[in-house]
Amino acid sequence: MGVENNLGLLKDYQAYLRVEKGLRPLTCEAYDGDLKTFAEFLEGRQGVLVTAAQQDVAAFLEHLREHSIDSRSAARKLSCLRGFYKWLLLDKRIHHDPTLNIESPKAWKVLPKSMAEPEVAEMLERAAMVASHPQAQATAFRDQAILELLYAGGLRVSEITGLGTSDLALDAGRVMVRGKGDKERIVPLGRTAVQVLETYLRLGRPHLARISTKRKTNLTRQDATRLFLSLRGMPLTRQWVWHLVKMANKDASPHKLRHSCATHMVEHGADLRSVQMMLGHADISTTQVYTHLALGRLKAVHREHHPRSKAKIRAEETSTDVAVKGSSLRIIHGGKGKKHVELKDHASHEEQE
Repeated sequence: MGVENNLGLLKDYQAYLRVEKGLRPLTCEAYDGDLKTFAEFLEGRQGVLVTAAQQDVAAFLEHLREHSIDSRSAARKLSCLRGFYKWLLLDKRIHHDPTLNIESPKAWKVLPKSMAEPEVAEMLERAAMVASHPQAQATAFRDQAILELLYAGGLRVSEITGLGTSDLALDAGRVMVRGKGDKERIVPLGRTAVQVLETYLRLGRPHLARISTKRKTNLTRQDATRLFLSLRGMPLTRQWVWHLVKMANKDASPHKLRHSCATHMVEHGADLRSVQMMLGHADISTTQVYTHLALGRLKAVHREHHPRSKAKIRAEETSTDVAVKGSSLRIIHGGKGKKHVELKDHASHEEQE
């Protein structure tokens, strides 16, 4: 019934925009899309357009931010809602405007998208299976090493392609990275990443380097010592690494793996300063977005698993049982804030039984 109510309102509003406001079809279509997005959001909160409150509008804006909608698009959607509720007020279909006192979103940092831990693990396991095959090619060892390094170290794609063999210190479990502004930082590597890189250096890279020698490719000294080489023995490009990640998982990207590394570290208790140093962020505020990601996931887990989050408490009447010194105290909550108390003595009840 709520859905039908929403659809009827939207149909009437579309007619108002076309006939009375004289808006173009494409503009009306855009408004309709924004309002339907809000209506779907309300349905998830067991609400409809005419009963929306300020809290719903505020929650909707936060929802847009959590889903990486930029502030300009969110401001446009809010403007659309304001026009819609102004029309409802003038048409006497509602008595209050839920967009009142809601500030238009200012520039906010779009939350980076990350992958779920099982999704990353599955991708890395597939790469490991290919590399462990008896007839594995040199490129299989290379591809596995790139994927592990992107996730284990949170490296940017340009940092991956810029690595040289001398930047690795695998005995110490670290790699020297040159980031933005040619700033150097040391990134620690886990045991798995170290083992995968060792295998690539032993079984993969020598073969790729020999191809370059056979082709008599004129490489600069720097290019000749690049860590990751193509089948032609040339340094890999950023576009090629991006393509490799897409082949491993169509929903992944090098930057998404970097974000996943940071998000999963924060979710497992890493402090922001350490994550900032590892990612090479100049400003801690850039790193702080990962706390919002972790909080958003925590909210989702709470909604899914906490009994009080899932319970549909009746507004008309609910009850609470409390033990009070051998008696059973039941508080009956009625509608409109009314309540009364029933006290049952355990001893007298047992005697009757």
